[in-house]
Amino acid sequence: MNQAATARPKNWLVESILVTLFCCLPLGIVGIINAAKVNSAFDGGDIAGSMKASADAKKWTRLAFIIGLVLNLVVVIVYFFMMKNMVEQAGGSEQLQSGGY
Repeated sequence: MNQAATARPKNWLVESILVTLFCCLPLGIVGIINAAKVNSAFDGGDIAGSMKASADAKKWTRLAFIIGLVLNLVVVIVYFFMMKNMVEQAGGSEQLQSGGY
């Protein structure tokens, strides 16, 4: 395959960095490593290697985003129930102190 006729594959570097900062650090780093391989493999003439690195970077970036989103959602739900429990306990102790029941 001629390199001049082949477009450079997407490297997913920006997306990998954002996912690393905001979602899931370990998997985002794997995405960054694969994203960094895309341009160097393409510039070295390894078209197949650059396409594989691009596919791997895409896979790890998306996986990190999904796992980070799910974990953050779980944290928000747990936090909500903890706050709800604290409010209910605080309300019950105020009734006891004021002579309620």
